[in-house]
Amino acid sequence: MTVSDRRHGPHLVVGLGNPGPKYAATRHNIGQMVLDHIADAAGARFAAARRAQAVVVEGCLGLPGADERVVLAKTTTFMNVSGGPVKGLAAYYDIPPERIVVVHDEVDIPFDTLRMKRGGGEGGHNGLRDITKALGTKDYLRVRVGVGRPAGGRDTADHVLAPFSATERKTLELLIADAADAVEAVVLEGLTASQQRFHSKEAR
Repeated sequence: MTVSDRRHGPHLVVGLGNPGPKYAATRHNIGQMVLDHIADAAGARFAAARRAQAVVVEGCLGLPGADERVVLAKTTTFMNVSGGPVKGLAAYYDIPPERIVVVHDEVDIPFDTLRMKRGGGEGGHNGLRDITKALGTKDYLRVRVGVGRPAGGRDTADHVLAPFSATERKTLELLIADAADAVEAVVLEGLTASQQRFHSKEAR
């Protein structure tokens, strides 16, 4: 990613999570970890957004001359009320739903797995449900980062609000980097090409 002042057709890339240090390292915040990785690689810093409860970085993904302008955003509300900030950012930057990419944790796929899709159900994810309600449509892109379901009958809410296990932390940074690459692929190459590349670990 390179920082730029270009003003044409941006994508809005939103990383979901909960605010504050208590939640920063939890599974539910992996969407924000992915955006931090993208911003850190560019040497960019998040700043408070205008007219929305979020922090943002404006820049470009891709090589100069073949790049796409993006607004990276991390909501500063709790996960369950993510819709208002996303709607506010989309309105401020004049971004339609089909150019919104939401990066989030997904319990319905195993840890260290990535899936991309447009639309569809929210699978019990309250952050997605609130975004769908606020936008009035499900027609936005999702980069789904697998955190797996809890073992031994553990409550799902407790699972996603807990830090990654010691075993998971061994490969977590690689998963975050792969998810960041998947975000770039969705923006630059489109959904089908990114699915073909990232839905297989071997292809990643």
